[in-house]
Amino acid sequence: MPQFVSRIPTLVIAALAGAVFGVVGTVAHAATIWGIPVGLVLGILGAAALMLAIRLLADRWASVAAGVGITLAVIVFSGEGPGGSIIAPAGMAAVIWTVACPLVAVLIVAWPEFPTSTRPAAVSGPDASVGGDAGRI
Repeated sequence: MPQFVSRIPTLVIAALAGAVFGVVGTVAHAATIWGIPVGLVLGILGAAALMLAIRLLADRWASVAAGVGITLAVIVFSGEGPGGSIIAPAGMAAVIWTVACPLVAVLIVAWPEFPTSTRPAAVSGPDASVGGDAGRI
């Protein structure tokens, strides 16, 4: 089985997780406590945490799928519904939420990959035995 085909379930799950989070964040981003935009802050931090966790656990492409899911959910649920209802009323919080989600996704996806190990390669040959490097300081 080609590698891409085996990764399709991971990409679909990441996109669905992103879409669910995008819907929840779009609904909750306007929540405030004493004038503090708690919903917006928690939504942006949660979106970043979701995409970062997916990036660390899966790969860059799964994080792209989650970012696309979040962004599409924000776009779909920010518009006017068929009955004329608006879930995310226009305002500064809505603008920040709409811009912050794709920006966070781009930052997490574009972050460079770190090497898997910084340890030096194992010594092979006659010096590989126990105490083989005892003379080195």
